[in-house]
Amino acid sequence: MNDQDRAEGSRLSDYDFDLPEHLIATRPARPRSSARLLVATPGSLTDATAIELPDFLRPGDRLVLNDTRVIPARLRGTRQRGEAVAGIDVTLLEPLPGGAWLALLKPLRKVAEGEEIVFSDQLSARLVAKEGGEARLAFNLSGPDFDAALEEAGQMPLPPYIEARRKPDARDRDDYQTVWAEKPGAVAAPTASLHFDDALLAALVARGVATTRVTLHVGAGTFLPVKTDDLTDHRMHAEWGEVTPEAAAEINATKAAGGRIIPVGTTALRLIESAADAPGRIAPWRGPTDIFIRPGFPFRLSDGLMTNFHLPKSTLMMLVSALMGIGRMREVYAHAIARDYRFFSYGDASLLLPNED
Repeated sequence: MNDQDRAEGSRLSDYDFDLPEHLIATRPARPRSSARLLVATPGSLTDATAIELPDFLRPGDRLVLNDTRVIPARLRGTRQRGEAVAGIDVTLLEPLPGGAWLALLKPLRKVAEGEEIVFSDQLSARLVAKEGGEARLAFNLSGPDFDAALEEAGQMPLPPYIEARRKPDARDRDDYQTVWAEKPGAVAAPTASLHFDDALLAALVARGVATTRVTLHVGAGTFLPVKTDDLTDHRMHAEWGEVTPEAAAEINATKAAGGRIIPVGTTALRLIESAADAPGRIAPWRGPTDIFIRPGFPFRLSDGLMTNFHLPKSTLMMLVSALMGIGRMREVYAHAIARDYRFFSYGDASLLLPNED
């Protein structure tokens, strides 16, 4: 990262670009690994497909995968007062200590504290408190019973730029979930991982590329706009994550052997950089992270990144610019737009390798 990039990257306006609306993907590629892949180094841009990812990796490299599972966090319920019934839309944001959930309610004004919202014969919630435009909900179920009832009543929480074009449907139950999703808790998918299928995973094994799983429960804050042009004033929404002792040992062993650590997705990258306790070393870690990665950030572990194409003026644009440089990312995105790559959660992918010749 040079001084010019660091100075230039201090304003929100530095991360703006014009994106033709027709490049916003509303459905993923099928099969998953047929999505396009733009491979970027400091000196080259190569058009490929996701199934070709192993060709750009080396035996001994390690991909870091986020094994969070997206919950069907969109709920439609009713609030009843006598004969009057009001429809209420709920989006779960994050679990709270004691089993409650922070949520968005629309319209919030139609529900009073203490009132019940009924979602199905099995699932209901009581509004405990209103907090700055958000709601604290206490559900009637917990644990596996809650998970089962939510699976039945809820819908997948598609990003706003997709929901503005179509509603979630049955296909999204599979499409908006990684093939290795395991630990429920995310309200948004780690979307770079949506390009992986059994064929690609087998090709990685054949190439000698290892994988390690970590967990970061992606929150709705990933879609919140940055509201200040001076980025020193921006605060990230905290998300819960975990790097197990086994995962830390695998990553450290790869580093010690000279292999590269390449996170799949900005969520995996943010988590391992949060857990890094020294250059080239990671420690077991568990808890919330609000790490904000922008130009000038000292990467300790990540030798590259596989990621999708991101929204203008987003913190994710700042992250990839920190890795590759603002000027280089402008060239990458200009190339992608000129060649009709598909953008955002259901779109195509890039492989960013900042240290390649």
